[in-house]
Amino acid sequence: MPIFTSRRTSVSGLRIHDRHHDIPGLPIVLVHGLAVSHRYLMPTAVALAGRGHPVLVPDLPGFGRSDKPGRAFDVDEHAYHLATWLDIRGIDRACLAGHSFGAEVVARLAVRRPDLTAALVLASPTADPTARSRTGLFRRFLVDMLVEGPVQAPMIAWDVAVARPWRVLATVGHSVRNALEDDLPHLPVRPLVLGGALDPIAPLRWRASVARATGGVAVTIPGAAHNVLTTSGRRAAHVISTHLTRRERVERQPCKRATPPGSSSSASC
Repeated sequence: MPIFTSRRTSVSGLRIHDRHHDIPGLPIVLVHGLAVSHRYLMPTAVALAGRGHPVLVPDLPGFGRSDKPGRAFDVDEHAYHLATWLDIRGIDRACLAGHSFGAEVVARLAVRRPDLTAALVLASPTADPTARSRTGLFRRFLVDMLVEGPVQAPMIAWDVAVARPWRVLATVGHSVRNALEDDLPHLPVRPLVLGGALDPIAPLRWRASVARATGGVAVTIPGAAHNVLTTSGRRAAHVISTHLTRRERVERQPCKRATPPGSSSSASC
């Protein structure tokens, strides 16, 4: 079993907690959603580490074991703090993998800091424009609870209590005011768009449109719902690891590397 260690890093006056497994290689940074913490991402983190990847799983400000500012940060602020945390930790390039609201954060970070972005994973990205409201997301969350594994409920309830319900509700507001599709044309790399077949929050139709808009690859895991990185850690890790392996092969063949999103021609030798 790979060993993960906790630490805290001072970022703009806030202590940011993370769990990390440090070995040589391209770091994979797993970023959680709006009501939870690093804990529900650990099944995928452990599986990735078992495949020989260095993995870092931070708690965003206000969540998990990180410090709790007096207000809920929006997507821009979370992206800024995450980028600053990476700079302080001396990570100059990483695979940024965000789940749900975390996908919004890593997409914004990738646009603002392409230098940090070696690869990008948008897992169960929010928010589908057809339900981009507090009521719409809440209804889909209730449907998701019917298809998620019940063992998750105590962990989610604990993380919400730690973050405080007011912060979760305020972050939902930030999410529904953020249009992920505005960032998609400006992503510096083609993302892996990952999700579960049963996910009602980020359904297949929406994930497919994200992949089309970015020239990315959409992969669906059968039998999984929104929290695919919790319930299908091994399968999710396999998909992410395979994506990184293919990226490395492309980088070794500069004459055949993929055309960046928005470009009209491939790179020449």
